[in-house]
Amino acid sequence: MPSDVAVHVVDDDVAVRKSLAFLLASEGLPVRLHESASAFLEDISGVDAGCIVTDVRMPGIDGIEFLRRLKERGIGLPVIVMTGHADVPMAVEAMKEGAVDFLEKPFSDDTFLATVHQALSRQEKSSHHGAQVAQVQARFECLSERERQVLDGLVAGKANKVIAYDLGISPRTVEIYRANVMTKMQARSLSELVRLALLIEAGSPTP
Repeated sequence: MPSDVAVHVVDDDVAVRKSLAFLLASEGLPVRLHESASAFLEDISGVDAGCIVTDVRMPGIDGIEFLRRLKERGIGLPVIVMTGHADVPMAVEAMKEGAVDFLEKPFSDDTFLATVHQALSRQEKSSHHGAQVAQVQARFECLSERERQVLDGLVAGKANKVIAYDLGISPRTVEIYRANVMTKMQARSLSELVRLALLIEAGSPTP
């Protein structure tokens, strides 16, 4: 697990914060405590990785508004909402606002830890995917305009002769551009090249 990953516990109840901190520490998970949503939002440095555990009912900024503020700030950490039995409708609303899960009190230690691990796994995959897209995009930016045109033709499933006709160049020249595209995109096969191109276009992870 990366060193900057942490579970951020946001709760106005000091006893809850300490209890969850102890539980997370016993699992070997780094934890940071915040007494309110405002306190978290005032100090958002170093919160690019991990997840957030917050109560849905808090003075000042409640859990629902907290989720909205996170979205406005572009903070994409997975959020787990803790809720009392009577607050389940609020938890459902929180899910609609982007929370990945909610825990109904009282919950067991095992349930809590399993939910946190699930959220961390989700965030790790999301980060990995974002890094992957950035790397492929950087390779794409190195292509010349003509190389991009050839790539577009390949992604469209066109044969070299057809691409050559469309671009007004010889099939041999298309082969040279195609080889350059494969090298610059670090693709070992045409199918991989197509997957990389679709990754940029659609933002979906490669198989």
